[in-house]
Amino acid sequence: MKAVAGLLVWLCLAIAAQAQPAGDPTPLQYRDRVEETRFHALTAELRCVQCQNQSLADSNAQIAHDLRREVLTLMQQGRSDAEIKQFLVDRYGPFVLYRPQLEGSTLLLWFGPGLLLLAGALVLVLYVRRRARAVPLAPDAGRDTSQDDRQW
Repeated sequence: MKAVAGLLVWLCLAIAAQAQPAGDPTPLQYRDRVEETRFHALTAELRCVQCQNQSLADSNAQIAHDLRREVLTLMQQGRSDAEIKQFLVDRYGPFVLYRPQLEGSTLLLWFGPGLLLLAGALVLVLYVRRRARAVPLAPDAGRDTSQDDRQW
């Protein structure tokens, strides 16, 4: 019985150790409707650095809550969207942007899908051409070919 109770205590401690601390429970306070609209548009363009497949606006991760507060604070300090994005890129890298700038390091990201599509189309065309040359034309099945050997 003591073993079971000890096991339950250890299980509870393990679960409590994995729990995330509660963030600031106060809701975000916008000055006006324009600021709220700008905030939602901006956070939709930013990627959550923990989730990586969700926008900052959609993520429930603790870091996303913190970053949303940071973005709102920067907005209320008078920073532009470009300055806020640059702040986050400096801190987390260009991955934080859903639409990164066109640079040498992001060329493959921008043009890679198109190049893969073109390469696939080229392989398909070459395959179809090679296959068309390899298949001989079949003679007509219902035609008597023995009469074609006669000379006139």
